[in-house]
Amino acid sequence: MTTNPTSTTPTAPAGRRAWTALGVLMLPLLLVSMDVSVLYFAVPAISADLEPTGTQQLWIFDIYAFVLAGLLMTMGSLGDRIGRRRLLLIGAAAFGSASLAAAYANSAEMLIAARAVLGIGGATLMPSTLAMVRTLFTDPAQRAKAIAMWSGVMTAGVALGSVLSGVLVEHFWWGSVFLVNLPAMALLLLLGPALLPESRNPAPGRFDWPSIPLSMAAVLPVVYGLKEIPSQGWNVRYVVSITVGLLFAALFVHRQRTAASPMIPPALFRGRGFAPAVVLNLVTMFGMMGSAFFTTQYLQSVLGHSAMEAALWALVPSVPIGFAAPFATLLVQKGVNRAHVVAAGFTTAACGYGLLALADTDSLVLVLVACGVLASGVTMVMSQIMDLALGAAPVERAGAASSLMETGAEFGGALGMAVLGSIGTAVYRHGIPDSAPAPAHETLGGALAVAEQLPERAGDALVASAREAFTQGMQGAAVAAATVLAAAAVLASVTLRRVRAREESGTENAGQADRVSPSGV
Repeated sequence: MTTNPTSTTPTAPAGRRAWTALGVLMLPLLLVSMDVSVLYFAVPAISADLEPTGTQQLWIFDIYAFVLAGLLMTMGSLGDRIGRRRLLLIGAAAFGSASLAAAYANSAEMLIAARAVLGIGGATLMPSTLAMVRTLFTDPAQRAKAIAMWSGVMTAGVALGSVLSGVLVEHFWWGSVFLVNLPAMALLLLLGPALLPESRNPAPGRFDWPSIPLSMAAVLPVVYGLKEIPSQGWNVRYVVSITVGLLFAALFVHRQRTAASPMIPPALFRGRGFAPAVVLNLVTMFGMMGSAFFTTQYLQSVLGHSAMEAALWALVPSVPIGFAAPFATLLVQKGVNRAHVVAAGFTTAACGYGLLALADTDSLVLVLVACGVLASGVTMVMSQIMDLALGAAPVERAGAASSLMETGAEFGGALGMAVLGSIGTAVYRHGIPDSAPAPAHETLGGALAVAEQLPERAGDALVASAREAFTQGMQGAAVAAATVLAAAAVLASVTLRRVRAREESGTENAGQADRVSPSGV
């Protein structure tokens, strides 16, 4: 059955069928978020079997995230036009087929192609799941609970992906990390048509085809440059890549402001609280992904844990995630101002970075506690700003709104790794003795590799110096991140309080988004 919900539809509590449908939607969301990290432990086995070149190995790992980021806005807008359930099921079929092809790939080229199709499928699944949450739950309180669950599953999926990869590769072959997608996608294809209502924009206008290449040209060069800077440094190539992407971003914005039926309607940003939500979501992912750059290396290269041990330890901070989002939602429903809850989440995340800044070269417990506090704060913020953004957007534009939030998250994560990674790398290089071999000045991994070739005493001294320098770099980056998140707490307190004040004064109420015409003008 196809429905064309609008923002004027009376809110009604969702029943058991809607909550069951939400459980079905969590399956693709979990798998898409897991696929970001599922190759962490499979790469060595893939390298031994397929013998990819260095460039091919990089593409095997990165092509999924690049395609996903580049197509999010396109797929979100497409779902609003052809139907979100239809796009979700098409994406599930593509994701499952690509997973099967990737599992049995017999060449590096075939695996790269399969990973690219996985990215296309992922780009259809992520905005579709969030948009359908907006459709299934019209009651604000229930929608807030559903989005809290959505946020927790997405955050936990990244952590689970690496662990699942390690377990499967240890007991099976590397292709098994892709086969786990098949049962979930089959279940979605089986139950989706019966449980998920169809929804679309009843009057979407003509699809804006020129916006597709413009959006990809805006997103991909920036994400590429930001992802390469932490490991390769501020090379001219990456600076040029980011600059080119920003120029195309300006053209994309101009296109959206002037097109008759834009892909991302500017009217979305006039919805109550939508613009602050986009900015705050970007900052949230800045903090979340920036910490991952350091903690994974710290567990393995500083503390000396194996990759599997490090992945298992990394699961510990994920435990409080399951409580953080529901707690934040409960506070808001009990009458606490959302501005205060979001500010508290940013403050909590900043405290997590503050604890990380106190770590030394033997601080496993402190680092795990710091990551748990950080993850809890991030999840609190994410659940509330996602709910704010979807509540501000008209139902007929839920796909576009969801895709814009997730594209901002991709930018934020890449920016966090670039900025905080660059700070950590600069401090690390300053802390390495001038007499150390050149590779030791580049990365901690390079220092550990060189140390194995030196006499025992000299090698031990270099290892100790490199680990100390890396920890100092992590401390410096943590201080910088804590400062950014503390500033975000102030920003959230001011901007979201103004949103609340405008709503209560009647100058701008929840119905403003509803007055956006179906064409987005």
